[in-house]
Amino acid sequence: MKKQITCIECPAGCLLEVNFQEGGMEIKGNKCEKGYAYAQKEMTSPERFLTSTVAAAGLEMKRIPVRTDKPVPKAKITDIMEVVRRKRIERPVKAGDVLVANVLGLGADIVATRSVNLKAG
Repeated sequence: MKKQITCIECPAGCLLEVNFQEGGMEIKGNKCEKGYAYAQKEMTSPERFLTSTVAAAGLEMKRIPVRTDKPVPKAKITDIMEVVRRKRIERPVKAGDVLVANVLGLGADIVATRSVNLKAG
């Protein structure tokens, strides 16, 4: 089986061809070692940064933009989003504040990406 993916590890954006063979995979098209490592990781255990928003009450904004502080397994995104959907913030936050520590035991935190103060008045 063959699969083509575009490497996102550097600006070159190499088109990689991954050939699955008995006993492993062959990777072609990478111009650097980053591409080779990216293809291996993407084919065996893909990860993504998650970006979303968390509900807020009594703050300047109704939703606070958030993201994971490191990539998380792609297969766990739906489960993490369920945690994010249930979270509600009622205190001022600064960009970088941890809103959910070690989400689902994956070693990644959900952090605020924007500072949000209490609603005036």
